[in-house]
Amino acid sequence: MSARPAKGGGRWVGVPPERLHPWIDGFADRHGPFEAAGDGHVVRLTAADGALAELHVPFPPMTPGPPHVTRLVTHATADRRVGVVLVRLGGYAAGVFHGRALVASKVGSRLVQGRTAAGGWSQQRFARRRRNQAAQAVESAADVALRVLSPHLAELDAVVLGGDRRAVDALRADRRLAPLLALESGPFLVVPDPKLAVLRGAPDEFRAVQIRVVDAPASP
Repeated sequence: MSARPAKGGGRWVGVPPERLHPWIDGFADRHGPFEAAGDGHVVRLTAADGALAELHVPFPPMTPGPPHVTRLVTHATADRRVGVVLVRLGGYAAGVFHGRALVASKVGSRLVQGRTAAGGWSQQRFARRRRNQAAQAVESAADVALRVLSPHLAELDAVVLGGDRRAVDALRADRRLAPLLALESGPFLVVPDPKLAVLRGAPDEFRAVQIRVVDAPASP
């Protein structure tokens, strides 16, 4: 549960669903009793000492209403079938998860040459070749996503994307993926080359509850 700074103050922590209730109990132990409020996207805990925890609902929306904490824990720990597509230029991976279990997958790669400092006509020919290679790599990624995810489309609760944002934006242009992209849900997974081990680790990111914590104001 590593922390990172949050825009506007505080810090972000990602908490596995199975650890969510203990984390909330720990928040109460550290800061005192809290009041809970929220909606289908965020549950806010305001503690007696002024500390704040904003718990962002994974796979929103959840059914809103009290008791907010119980609803969030139930929602976060629910079993889901989630499709994952990871794309970086030259590499791609697609998988279907049931909970944390990877039940279908395919990983592949296509050559995309790196940039060159050469100039003139040679540079232009190289740039065209690189664009063509990048387009072919994205098309291969789309083919694999369709092959792996489409047979499970009726069962999928969500589709999560990740890798390189520019490569994923290019993937979105493939109209064949429209039924899958209609199920898109966050978070966007920023990952290195999409190898099988990286794909297997994706649930650590997309299942986690992202929490913005703002500490209690300092005493005068």
